[in-house]
Amino acid sequence: MQSVRPQQAVFLTAQWRRLAMANYEVDPKVLLPYLPHGTELDTWQGRHYVSLVGFLFLDTRLKGLAIPFHRNFEEINLRFYVRYKDPVLGWKRGTVFIKEIVPKAAITLVANTVYGEHYQTMPTRHVWEEGGQNLFVEYAWKHRRLWQHLRVWANPEPTPLENESEAAFITEHYWGYVQLAGTKTTEYEVEHPSWRIHEVRKYEIQCDGAALYGPAFGEALSADPLSVFLAEGSEIVVRAGRRIQA
Repeated sequence: MQSVRPQQAVFLTAQWRRLAMANYEVDPKVLLPYLPHGTELDTWQGRHYVSLVGFLFLDTRLKGLAIPFHRNFEEINLRFYVRYKDPVLGWKRGTVFIKEIVPKAAITLVANTVYGEHYQTMPTRHVWEEGGQNLFVEYAWKHRRLWQHLRVWANPEPTPLENESEAAFITEHYWGYVQLAGTKTTEYEVEHPSWRIHEVRKYEIQCDGAALYGPAFGEALSADPLSVFLAEGSEIVVRAGRRIQA
């Protein structure tokens, strides 16, 4: 989509790689308390989704600068999907994060301070193993002294994203929205190409959703996911935030 107004300055560049995504249906009433002012819930085929996502940040740079010991790290997040009608550009599809888990306190501080996000610091780890006709990807996080995980066994050969597919709906939200105090909402743009998708043959999820995100999300995450897939990922650009007109 071509921008009419000037783009915001680049805040962060990185690579997001091998995004494991477990997608659950959720009652929209659970999401409404987290809905940023001026946005509305987005759906795919009438369903409201939350996604548990694990991936790896690589070569992370803030305003072009690499921060020692903070370039490569895991993130595990829970997010849902919204849209916003920009008075100039029309409808934009975006994400709202319930919580983002990372292993470095400095990352949490910057993200929460600059963007008003909901980062939390926990020990994390990952495993990537590829051999023969299988790709194994695991992301794990330690909460209350117990390790939890999101694991997938996938086809190592990714395929192009299909238009209007569920995977396209999940991955092609290119804006982030954050509720600040009162009726103030900020948005930021995330730039990346369409991601190719690895078919997931098997998955294993161990997540105490109630303890991490609250009882309502715990109920949603205790059910079987509607889908699980692995996105190849790419280089990404995150632009500085701005206040939306609500």
